[in-house]
Amino acid sequence: MKQILLTFLLLCLGWNAASAQCGGTNTAFSDGETLDFDLYFNWSFVWVKVGTAKWEVKQTTYAGKPAYRTYLITSTNRRADKFFVMRDTLTAYTTTGLVPLAFNKHAHEGLYYRVDDVRYSYSGGKCTVDMTVNKNYRGNERKQATFSTCVYDMVSMMLRARSYDVTDWRPGTRQYFNIADGGGTSRQSIVFRGRQNVKLDKMSETYRCLVFSFMEKEDGKEKEIVKFFISDDANHLPIRLDMNLSFGTAKAFLNRAAGVRNPQSALLPRKK
Repeated sequence: MKQILLTFLLLCLGWNAASAQCGGTNTAFSDGETLDFDLYFNWSFVWVKVGTAKWEVKQTTYAGKPAYRTYLITSTNRRADKFFVMRDTLTAYTTTGLVPLAFNKHAHEGLYYRVDDVRYSYSGGKCTVDMTVNKNYRGNERKQATFSTCVYDMVSMMLRARSYDVTDWRPGTRQYFNIADGGGTSRQSIVFRGRQNVKLDKMSETYRCLVFSFMEKEDGKEKEIVKFFISDDANHLPIRLDMNLSFGTAKAFLNRAAGVRNPQSALLPRKK
């Protein structure tokens, strides 16, 4: 399952110049942030709840230094499992300056099983990415690539994007980045679509949102993988995600946010 985007934090002393280029100042989240989502799938033109997703950020250590460990877990419910089983777990480690350190994804989707592992190292102003993928238990495929620019995975890019200052962005503004999984790297982009008020499913809450598209290019053709709606405040919380998957279309709606760093000023007053 393709996942999306979303901040970066103060660079911690001790990481070299190459890693410093990939960091930034975190304004969006803090240790302990937990977001719960409901997942819906379009079934014969009807939106049906098929599962849940959880996003969690914890401060920890990696190689003896302060770091963040971020989880994104998606799971279908028993009703949906009769038709299509999905159990995806994404884990990323970043410095407290949100420099990528490691990424792992376990994806069980239907009869397909895949494990991606990505490790980052920095030296001489360059980023080296070691990548391993195992598909349906057929043995590991390994690759390595070195870049003079930053490289991210799905989760670390989600973190970084949440701290973008979009004050001067206009609809159509595009940001490019290199993204890695166990199978290799590719150059993708996020496109800013504008602003929109979004009402959460089956709830009375409405948020002012920034709207982005995560674009993927394959065989020379570009397509929108995810459209995501981010709260238009300092938290930049993912409020809704519209996903174009290999087996159809799906949506994710935020239903609980705990440990949020900033006031939720994008939450509009309820209408009486």
